[in-house]
Formats: sequence, C-alpha cells, structure tokens
Amino acid sequence: MNDGGTRLDAFLASALGISRSQAASWASRGLVTSGAVALGKSEKLTANQVLQVREPEDEDPLEVKPVRLEGLDILFEDDDIVVIAKPVGVAAHPSPGWVGPTVVGALAGAGVRISTSGAPERQGIVHRLDVGTSGVMVVAKSERAYTEMKRQFKEREVDKKYRALVQGLPDPLQGTIDAPIGRHPGHDWKFAVLQDGRHAVTHYEVLEAFGRASLVDVKLETGRTHQIRVHFSALGHPLAGDLTYGANPRLAAELGLTRQWLHAYELGFAHPGGGEQVRFSAPYPEDLRYALEALEGDH
Repeated sequence: MNDGGTRLDAFLASALGISRSQAASWASRGLVTSGAVALGKSEKLTANQVLQVREPEDEDPLEVKPVRLEGLDILFEDDDIVVIAKPVGVAAHPSPGWVGPTVVGALAGAGVRISTSGAPERQGIVHRLDVGTSGVMVVAKSERAYTEMKRQFKEREVDKKYRALVQGLPDPLQGTIDAPIGRHPGHDWKFAVLQDGRHAVTHYEVLEAFGRASLVDVKLETGRTHQIRVHFSALGHPLAGDLTYGANPRLAAELGLTRQWLHAYELGFAHPGGGEQVRFSAPYPEDLRYALEALEGDH
C-alpha cells in the first residue's frame, strides 16, 4: 500500500527492508509486476496500487572478495574501530553492478577482522564515501562499535569535514547552503536541489582563492548522496573536475582531474569504546595535490 508518487525502488526498499539497489535489481529482472505488467525501478506508483513481487530464488549474498589494495592506508586501529584513508576508485562495500575494489574486501585482504553486524556484504560499514571521493573513513570492528557508530552518524553527532575545490569564488566567502536534495527527475544517477527533496545543510568557508577556483573547507550537517557536489553546483560553483554537475571540462583537463576535487579531510567522534573524543584526518592524494600545485603556478 502506498500514497502515490513514490518511486518503485524506494517503496520496495522501505516496505520489504531490502536495499534500494536490490529493489532496482529485482525490477530489472521483471520480478515486480502490477496487473501482469512488469514495472521499472523508477516507475512512479499510484495510490493503493497493487504490486506482485517474486523474490528471486537464485540470489546469493554479494560476494566480498579479499584484495591487497595499494593506496588504502590504515590511520588507526584498535579492538573497536579501524580508520582508513580511502583512495579514489574504491567502493565502501559490494553492490549490484560494481566490479571494482571495496573497502570491505581491502580490509579482508589486509587481515583486518571487522564487525559481523549489518548485511553480509557491508558488515562493519557505518558510513560511506562515493567511489569518486577519497578520504577518511571509520569501520567498526566490534559489535558495540557498529551499534554506537551507526547511532552517532544517524544522530548527526559525527563531525565530518571535507575539502573541495570549487570553480570561481563563492560569495559570501563563508556561509551555509540550506537546500533540499532529491533524485534528479531526468536522470536516475544524478541528484538535484528539489523543493520536495530531503533536508540538506552544508556549511563552508573559503580557505584560498586562486582566481579560476577556490579551495573550500566544508562541514556537513546532513549526509545526502552527492550533497556537496549538488549544493555547490546549484550555487553556480561546481566542483572542479565534476563534469556530472556542470564543471568546465577544459579546466579539469588543465588541472589533470579525472574526477571531482573532493576529499573527506577529517572525521571527529566519540570513541565507541571509552567515549573520549577522537579526530582523524587523511592527507590529499596525489591527483588532488597536483591540481592545487597547478593553480598555485598561475600566481
């Protein structure tokens, strides 16, 4: 039963307690029908529409493949947590359609045992970074850490700081972007500022202005998918290299960027074991450092 206007994949995820990507996979296999008509994942449901859902018999849990991964550095580890610097091109956990390396697989390959809480393919994962975003991540090793860290992220008690290189110079130099975000009506894989989107708040401060671009310190109050990228694009200052959200391809090429200049710089939280405040930061990877050096060379 639904109130109408909800996307099929979102409704199934909520109603059946499965992931949205799993719901989308079921739809793509023709397992979700209404009146004998197969529905697509982005189909908008009507009020009181009756659905027939056949659960696949051959669906095994997504496989976690242990892998030795260059560039994934362990910043801190104890009995409760492991804090890493995630490189670009690495997903947090396995998902349908993703064939590249994952944080879960890399930790398994490094011999790090993590919490068994959560879905089999994402055990220990308490928050995520996009594949195209580098930076600091915390993964739970103990069950108490998993429960406590999930709570801290849900209650917005974790201090999440990012660094972003945005095109041009934001005005004012310090401010807050408070604009709801939802799925782009024309593209399943994009997000946009939408009136009926989910509450999203981004705080920023310009650290250095280079003329063509500015280095910005960003603090997230909420954690929506692509939040920083969408918010700065909506301001008219897309992240350098972020061609998906309107970045200048010529500038991206001149800076040697093949992805958005975005880095999860710092993470602060109460340690799930003893409760003391801890803070971890990850240095810029080589491609982001190169882009900054190229801009500094302009002066």
